[in-house]
Amino acid sequence: MYVVELASEVLSDRRFRRRNPGYVEGKPCVYVGMTGLSVAERFKNHKRGHKGNVFVLRFGTRLLPELFAHLNPMPYEAALTMEQELADELQQAGYGVWQA
Repeated sequence: MYVVELASEVLSDRRFRRRNPGYVEGKPCVYVGMTGLSVAERFKNHKRGHKGNVFVLRFGTRLLPELFAHLNPMPYEAALTMEQELADELQQAGYGVWQA
């Protein structure tokens, strides 16, 4: 599991805003994902455009280990469930969230 902080400019994208109708102004915007790689390597891949998400490529600023470090490592099946749960939890807290 990993969480990437996205620059607030991501809020200008209609797709992102549409997926986050409950976004609370001033809260962080994030991307939630899972990987079998180290999270640092996965972030680098995103920023290089290698199997990356367009929002992380364009707006990703840094990893937010305080939101995910306690969850790692975990088996693949558990990560599938946890990715959705973490994204939902953050979105319910007012974050702008994009999840693959």
